[in-house]
Amino acid sequence: MAGSLTSEQQNSYRRDGFLFPVEGMSAAEAAQHCERLEVTESQHGPMHYRVKPYLVMTSAFEIATHPVLLDAVESVLGPDILLWDSSYIVKEPHSDDYVSWHQDLTYWGLHMKSDFDLVSAWVALTPATPGNGCMQFVRGSHTVGTFEHNETYAENNILHRGQSIRDSFDEQQIVQVELKAGQVSFHQGWTVHASAPNASDDRRIGLVMNYVKPSVRQVVGGYETTTLVRGIDNYGYFRPEPVCNSDFAAANVAFQLDVEGKKREVYDSA
Repeated sequence: MAGSLTSEQQNSYRRDGFLFPVEGMSAAEAAQHCERLEVTESQHGPMHYRVKPYLVMTSAFEIATHPVLLDAVESVLGPDILLWDSSYIVKEPHSDDYVSWHQDLTYWGLHMKSDFDLVSAWVALTPATPGNGCMQFVRGSHTVGTFEHNETYAENNILHRGQSIRDSFDEQQIVQVELKAGQVSFHQGWTVHASAPNASDDRRIGLVMNYVKPSVRQVVGGYETTTLVRGIDNYGYFRPEPVCNSDFAAANVAFQLDVEGKKREVYDSA
């Protein structure tokens, strides 16, 4: 498969808890998707951190199901893949918005047979650099266990509860995740990561997708939905989602709003 990870890349991902750059799409494709996002924002308002935009935006759905990206995801998860969540993360020019050091799985409410049953893929629609607040990973932090987090609800913290690790970690293992437009980074759910404010003159735009094996299940909330993007689901732990065939179809919009409200309840209680 064209986008499959090499054995070396797979070993690197399991060792470090992250992998980049993964080739996803061309810079021209990324620019087209970025333009489509900005047209959508002009018509429907900001899409930053809207839950599961692939339910209402054909552009987001096309990125999430891009065959090259799914080939790479399959190298990590195997042939059966569910798209569990997604969001655009947009940092405006000279914005103070940031993401504090955290681990995703501390508040997602998911139960997995293996720590590698989930992979987060962050697609750069614009270049990601230290100057505009690219992600930072802590190498090997996924092997340490669960860090204690404080819930800060800080004003400019992009995270829903402003969750921030209060334990110390080896700062010498911090890696800046620089990406060209169209490139992708992968990270594991326990990998410690963060990102700084955007000090540049340009928007920093990324779309993150969270893919899981069908054996993963939600143990905090009783209502969770996914889209089967490859293979089969022999477990049925998640309700199926409607496919986005046109932008902002009324039924999909209603479904997305319902899911967003229920997912916020999980984030608040996990």
